[in-house]
Amino acid sequence: MNRQIRRVTLFVGVLLLAVIVNLNWVQVIHGPQYRDNAANQRVLLDEYKRQRGLIELQGGTPIAESVATKDALVYLRKYANGPLYAPVTGYNSLYYGQSQIESVEDSVLSGNDDRLFVQRLTNLLTGRDPRGGNVVLTINKQAQAAAYQAMGNRRGAVVALDPTTGAILAAVSTPSYDPNKLSSHSADSIKKAYDSYINDKANPMANRAFTETYPPGSVFKVVVSAAALKAGKTPTSRIPAVNALTLPGTTTQLRNFGGEQCADGKTDTLSHALQISCNTAFAQLGMDLGTTAIRNEAALFGIDDNDFTMPVRVAGSTIGPVVDQASLAQTSIGQRDVRITPLQGAMIAAAVANKGDLKTPYLVAEEQGPNLATLSHTDPSTLHQVMDASQADQLNQMMQNVVNNGTGTAAQIPGIKVAGKTGTADNGPQKADGTYVNPPHAWFSGFAPADNPKIAVAVIIENGGVAGNETTGGLAAAPVAKAVMQAYLTSIGVK
Repeated sequence: MNRQIRRVTLFVGVLLLAVIVNLNWVQVIHGPQYRDNAANQRVLLDEYKRQRGLIELQGGTPIAESVATKDALVYLRKYANGPLYAPVTGYNSLYYGQSQIESVEDSVLSGNDDRLFVQRLTNLLTGRDPRGGNVVLTINKQAQAAAYQAMGNRRGAVVALDPTTGAILAAVSTPSYDPNKLSSHSADSIKKAYDSYINDKANPMANRAFTETYPPGSVFKVVVSAAALKAGKTPTSRIPAVNALTLPGTTTQLRNFGGEQCADGKTDTLSHALQISCNTAFAQLGMDLGTTAIRNEAALFGIDDNDFTMPVRVAGSTIGPVVDQASLAQTSIGQRDVRITPLQGAMIAAAVANKGDLKTPYLVAEEQGPNLATLSHTDPSTLHQVMDASQADQLNQMMQNVVNNGTGTAAQIPGIKVAGKTGTADNGPQKADGTYVNPPHAWFSGFAPADNPKIAVAVIIENGGVAGNETTGGLAAAPVAKAVMQAYLTSIGVK
């Protein structure tokens, strides 16, 4: 009898142990997996019962907030001027998750961040409704609005930086989308909007400012100019500038835009070659400097193949493989396999503007608790010392010449010195005659005031905006940059 009791006791003990092990397996080992599963409606409903924190601009302008409703999902996420700020806010959706700031700052916005534990405990003990913390962005309201308005319905992007800190002042991607349509509480409406965006050939959900890369064309000549100054050249140094350059090892001839002649058709000064954007001069200059010098200089500006976060993801910019002298010549004018993001285009200008000190770009100025107490604050940091101050000053003046008397005159602002570089970048498939099917992309990268820089900006308009003569950076992109710089400088009292 005692033996049977012992067997039953042992069997029951094994069962209890199995239950305990299973509970720990489910709750501890697989708990996070079940909790984060999109099908777990309990967690989803619980999150929507908590007021999500604000995404706001410095100065207290909210651009994303959660408002009370009368349905089962207690709070609805709303975006002020949704398409204007979509590249930075992203969306918070029942069915499609989150993107951009809504994603990378979710722990703060949802109130689940470990730093908010005491606040959650206090709310629990006092019976107060829990809510998330706030995220304050660096975006300047006036610069952002000016960029979006100036781009209109053209495909492309605008990014502006404070060159002295790295703070992102504007980030626009057009055409854009409305995150409000993805944050509704109607499953049918959400799916209909998402399908519409995804199937739109203009690709409005692409973040052209941060994750799309493009050939920069002549904007890359700023990088080559910096390498030349380091190699002992001066703005007045004469460099080869022939009318047509036969690429080594090929029969292909590289010519200047529109068949133009640079200076006397034989040589030109470094400064004037940049001013008029002489292709043959920079192709030969790049070959003379060598692959290592060009690649190293590009890396100092941030063009190093690597993705990074700030805190949203930014695609890596690259000069691509450089296999021979011919490819080096094409690389040196921003063609071949060179690809950069619009943010990188702004970083090129910012490095020159800030006397060679390239600051790390950042989008979040501050994280706050629900009680507005500061959780974190972003301090400026140096990414690279790209060049010394004297070299940067020389390049600054060369870029002023581009705007004063060269290809970038459309960026001029009355009473304010502006420095910049235009770019016209061939892209897409080539025809049998070597010309391209698509009009070239139009670029402008620059800063103002050139004698005391406050803003650096890059603009790209895919395929020049329209076919015809508005395909150069000077005609299409420079006016957009002017509008953004003017709006920002006015907002901070610089006239």
